[in-house]
This record gives sequence, structure tokens and C-alpha cells, in this order.
Amino acid sequence: MLGAYNNFPETVHRIENYATSVSNRKLQQALTETLQKLNNETFDLETIADPSIPQCKVSFETGIAEADNFNYLDTEEAGKLLRIIQKEPLQTMDCLFVIRYHKMLKEKKTPLRFDYYILRFTFNENSMNTQIFHERGPRYMTLQDIMNLIAAKLNEKSTKKMLKALNSP
Repeated sequence: MLGAYNNFPETVHRIENYATSVSNRKLQQALTETLQKLNNETFDLETIADPSIPQCKVSFETGIAEADNFNYLDTEEAGKLLRIIQKEPLQTMDCLFVIRYHKMLKEKKTPLRFDYYILRFTFNENSMNTQIFHERGPRYMTLQDIMNLIAAKLNEKSTKKMLKALNSP
């Protein structure tokens, strides 16, 4: 089933809870569009996190779960997911979140080790819970930085703030 990963880890490294001011359908549509859009963006590490590496560029590759695999969240895959959400919002949405780091020296771009995360978004009435599992990589961005970026991008999509962080356990 699209959106659900059969092998989600039992141990997670961070849990974030959010109050939401929109329906689960709208939130999931916005989340899908946000994650897909991140696939096409590059950031300076210092603009989205406390930089541990100067002159570092960050890009993302996101995927949506389908049973035992993840599918790259391109336009076609996002369209399939949006059609499913339109019919019936999901209870959970599992995603692969790869962070690619590149050190910039003059015009030369040198790849560094990448981070691999699995995120599970669980949707309840008026709230969303996010569980983050760090698969492997150097963690140049913190788990909090990742969720801050996703929440900020979601909140930019609407005149009404979609997510408000609650106290994390």
C-alpha cells in the first residue's frame, strides 16, 4: 500500500508532536507537495541548520513508502499519492528522507557522506505526530533541524499556520 512501510523500525531517534489547524486531507496534500518540492531545491547549510561544515550545500531526495520499498517522490508518484489522499486520507505516511551534502570550494563541488532517515507521519484529529529514525550518515543536520525545515515549508504554503509544535516527549 502506498504510504506505508512494512519495516518501520521499532526504535526511533526523535518524536515530534504538532497541533494542526487544517484537515488531515489538506495537511497530507500539502506535505506531499512540500516533500516533492524539496527534491528540486538546494540550500546553504547555514540557512537551515547550525552549520558544522562551512560552505556546504544541502539537497534532498525524498521517497514515499510502498510496502517494503520507497519510491522517489517525483511528479508522477506525488500524483498517485494525491489521488489516494483525495479519496481517503491516510492514517500514516512513511517517507525516506535523504540529505545530500556537498562541500563547495570555489567552483568545485565535492560530495560528502549522506544522511538517510525514515520518517513516519501519523495523523490524528487536530494533530500530527512524527517519528524519525536515522538509518545512517554523519548527521550534519540535527533531527530538530529537519522537522523545523519541513514545518516551516508547510506553514509557508498557507496564509493560516498549518502546524504548531507541541512539547516533544
